[in-house]
Amino acid sequence: MLAKNNVQLITYVDRFGGSTLDELNTLLTKDLKGLFGGVHLLPFYYPIDGADAGFDPIDHTSVDNRLGRWADISQMGEKLEIMADMIVNHMSAQSKPFTDVLAHGKASQYWPLFLTRDSVFDDENSPDIDKVFRPRPTKFFSDFTLKDGTEVPFWTTFTSNQIDIDVESKQGKDYLESILTVFSQNNIKLIRLDAAGYAIKKAGTNCFMLEQTFEFIQALSERASELGLECLVEIHSHYQTQIEIAKRCDAVYDFALPPLILHTLFTRDASALKKWLAISPRNCYTVLDTHDGIGIVDVGASDGKPGLLNNDEIDNLVETIHQNSLGESRKATGNAASNVDLYQVNCTFYDSLGRDDMSYLVARAIQFFCPGIPQVYYAGFLACENDIELLKKTKVGRDINRPYINKEEFDRRLKFPIVKALTSLIRFRNNDVFTGDFICSANNNSLIMRWTKETDHAQLTVDLENLDAKIELNQNNKIQYMQLSSLMRSFENKV
Repeated sequence: MLAKNNVQLITYVDRFGGSTLDELNTLLTKDLKGLFGGVHLLPFYYPIDGADAGFDPIDHTSVDNRLGRWADISQMGEKLEIMADMIVNHMSAQSKPFTDVLAHGKASQYWPLFLTRDSVFDDENSPDIDKVFRPRPTKFFSDFTLKDGTEVPFWTTFTSNQIDIDVESKQGKDYLESILTVFSQNNIKLIRLDAAGYAIKKAGTNCFMLEQTFEFIQALSERASELGLECLVEIHSHYQTQIEIAKRCDAVYDFALPPLILHTLFTRDASALKKWLAISPRNCYTVLDTHDGIGIVDVGASDGKPGLLNNDEIDNLVETIHQNSLGESRKATGNAASNVDLYQVNCTFYDSLGRDDMSYLVARAIQFFCPGIPQVYYAGFLACENDIELLKKTKVGRDINRPYINKEEFDRRLKFPIVKALTSLIRFRNNDVFTGDFICSANNNSLIMRWTKETDHAQLTVDLENLDAKIELNQNNKIQYMQLSSLMRSFENKV
């Protein structure tokens, strides 16, 4: 029986103590046995080393043979709940369908699969083009020359190697169906709908999270359900949009949580976090860090609607992250590095807190007590520092938080007091009481989060003044207490 509500891991197959699916499976079922109830395998499709770390697949239904085979994923899915990315918005410019388009133009059977500027806009100078929401500083059209010499501006929301798909075309629908079918045949239970908010493009709109986009997500989720799959929708947007999306799909990310927890710890004020937890979707997955950066748009204002934080609070949040990381995050954020999103700060979560073990442990405790299924990114699990050398090598901002960890380094980090303490906290969170009822309260000095299931309860009391926390667990009429500072000291003394 898979543990649905237990903490899950997010990781690349080849960056977490090994280089293959078989090695990762061994690590999760032996070295970390019983720790994680599931694992989000970041793109393992061919190739894993494209322009966007696997998010630009040449073949979305093929496992990169450097990692293993579908059989390895199916085997892993026998003991762990597997989540895989479904990249609905685009595919690689090197894919067979797109290279066929370049060779044969409109005569290609795949021509309707891809979006061009002219398939959406009547005129290359249309004022509607300026209305399109841009997630990155690059152009959203890239010119490609067909074999006959014709130059065509194809839609490329993210990079020029990621050609946007017309998901409303028959070819687009067939393509997505082929991915769902392969997933359902190989023990994948959860699908992360990547970049789904950009999937529908309509002239006269901003081409982001339109009503038609909601309908597309809902229809795709319903089809996935027919095949025994659940969908997690990945959208960075205003918090009210997130609430609306949650009503029409299986699950959403709580992307407002990471900046709100940082704000709480930086200011010692939990009022904004408390406000959010009173209205946040319950069918969510919680994260502090992912392969992307720390989202900011999720707590900001949008189209005249106030955010969960005001502009001054957001500015202070971002600047504090830069200061805590000794300026390293500044080098990886915004226009400072290529292939980055404009709405996030690129930094490991550990560095965003100045590598302070207690602050980091308190942040994780808050995450684990929030409603939703918690996910822990591999770099966060191992309390990794910013990978400046990788950033210098690739000049890709998000690579600062995408380190390659070999087995030797993995074993070394498992011995860190903060990693041992976090491991203890994860094992505590894998408790059935967290499927009960949740309440939250806060005052000037503390944040109290409590779960109750029948006669059992678990309570987290955060001391905001001293950045410490106490956990109380009452289960089967037995009460246990855990002080996070004492937990940290117990492992520090063993070093």
